[in-house]
Amino acid sequence: MPKRTTTTAAASPEDVEAGRAPTPEEQQRVSTMTRHPSSLGADNPIEHHYSRRSARAAAGGDDDDGQEEEEEEDESVYDRLAPRRKMLVVALLSFCSFLAPVSSTSVLAATPEVAAEYGSTGTVINASNAVYMLMMGLSPIVWGPLSEVYGRKLISQIVAVLFFGCSIGTALAPNLAAFFIFRALTAFEGTAFILVGSACLAIRMLTHCSHTSDIYRPVERATAMGWFLSGTLIGPAFGPFLGGIIVTYASWRDIFWLQTALSGVAAVGTLALLPETIHHRKIDDLAGHSARQRAGILWGMINPMRVLRLYRYPNLIMAGLASSAVVWNMYSLLTPIRYVLNPRFNLTTPMQGGLFYLAPGCGYLTGTFMGGRYADYVVRRWIVKRGGVRVPEDRMRSALPFMGGVIPACMLVYGWSVEKEVGGIPLPVVMLFVQGVAQLFCFPSLNTYCLDVMQGRGAEVIAGNYFVRYLFACAATACVLPAVEAMGVGWFSTISAAFLVAATGCILAAIWWGKGWRDNVDRKKDRKRRAKREKETPASGAPGQLGMEMELRGDVHQ
Repeated sequence: MPKRTTTTAAASPEDVEAGRAPTPEEQQRVSTMTRHPSSLGADNPIEHHYSRRSARAAAGGDDDDGQEEEEEEDESVYDRLAPRRKMLVVALLSFCSFLAPVSSTSVLAATPEVAAEYGSTGTVINASNAVYMLMMGLSPIVWGPLSEVYGRKLISQIVAVLFFGCSIGTALAPNLAAFFIFRALTAFEGTAFILVGSACLAIRMLTHCSHTSDIYRPVERATAMGWFLSGTLIGPAFGPFLGGIIVTYASWRDIFWLQTALSGVAAVGTLALLPETIHHRKIDDLAGHSARQRAGILWGMINPMRVLRLYRYPNLIMAGLASSAVVWNMYSLLTPIRYVLNPRFNLTTPMQGGLFYLAPGCGYLTGTFMGGRYADYVVRRWIVKRGGVRVPEDRMRSALPFMGGVIPACMLVYGWSVEKEVGGIPLPVVMLFVQGVAQLFCFPSLNTYCLDVMQGRGAEVIAGNYFVRYLFACAATACVLPAVEAMGVGWFSTISAAFLVAATGCILAAIWWGKGWRDNVDRKKDRKRRAKREKETPASGAPGQLGMEMELRGDVHQ
């Protein structure tokens, strides 16, 4: 039995269990991570490194030989893809992420035509969009864990092919029930593009060694995320414009044939061009286990509750509510444009109403060039202010003036100018454009903050964030038309503005108390983790079989 050593300040629980003191290099990494507390969400890479090593050793795996080689290789992980290859990956993922959001709104301009063909009403067809948003919200808690287990590339390829098939089904839908079903299935696949894209670009995945890695360095991450998110935001704005042109000159079904063609391009692109960006697939940890053990461990890895349990962190709840407020604003603004602005300005064709969608779309495109860069600038500025220490909550400061001031002001001016019929066409167009720009100053910082504070479980935390935000998008899509008809566009815009101001309070709370919240949850989880290890560790000091299975499926990080 190995001789136990005295625990030092830098030692982890696994050091004690394995009978090994940390090396000076490992002590330095612990010290560095203490100075840079970008909450690891209880996924402390040092602890995870030791526990994985202990589990492999107990299972007869590789010893520490070659460990230094692995760690030296990881030092250059940010540069493992050439800049041109990174740009290609960003462009491909942004294009893929464009598909599901553009499909969510492209049918809006054709709602009366779809309703007429199926003998229904515009409210019912808009309900299909609400179902679409609901499925976009539910799917991340499935695809997020799967992408952690099987890798980004495989999941992207699967969902691209399924999205292509479901688009064909929507275009050929013979009745309203089939239309609803294929729309829902399309949404379920499409969100995976957004989730996996975020993971490929900015999530730092834990490997089997102690380093973490991703494509972009932390101070570059929001810029890349801004470019990627341009696809997710331009899609909802340009979708109705494209739909308006198509339905003016052709059948509404051609909207979905165009979607089919675009998804075919995405499928070919993911199959031919997308590299695998995850550095260690969790499925590879299951070698040597029996079929029964593999099934149990695998379920622990892909269990959707892994995603939902992340909301024990109050700071993630605050970030989720802030993201949801912006998404609520976006869809409550885009959904009723044809019903609100066409009558207001006496417009008669779908294409004329679709032109209004160009204003927020151009705003999103313009914000792409500035929002992410501004978020990275704010992070660098606060690193200097803190003497070289990077605190994740500082990133959200870049969103404050836009979420708390610019977007609510735009909503109020837009809503009441339309309600009171003042300002003509230019005023609402300008407001739509400005709030589109402002949204791109909010999303990159909020998304990247979630990644920064949950390193090692990035796909899952993004899945949880999208789960919440698309539930709010579902609610906005479903209630906006009845609400506007009942209270008017002015008062409904006032409610949206108030939601945004309240969400700004959530961001402020996370900035002020986020680190304390994270530390408090981590302490509770540490106590629970140690109790589990003590219970499952035999007297010999080596991890028991159940303890090893818990390590593999990630229970100790719940």
